[in-house]
Amino acid sequence: MDAFTAGILQRIKITESELHRAREAGDVFGADVEQAELEDLRRLAAEHGVHVESCAA
Repeated sequence: MDAFTAGILQRIKITESELHRAREAGDVFGADVEQAELEDLRRLAAEHGVHVESCAA
């Protein structure tokens, strides 16, 4: 696994975790921010041929 793939997968895992925490806390704005970040990361991964499986969400 190259550094880009490892990095993007780690960022996705962290963002999924933060999204889950925001939802659990009822933080609608925080959840929206994390959801948008997650969508951007997944799009970036797909553009570079990185297969992503959901880790936390």
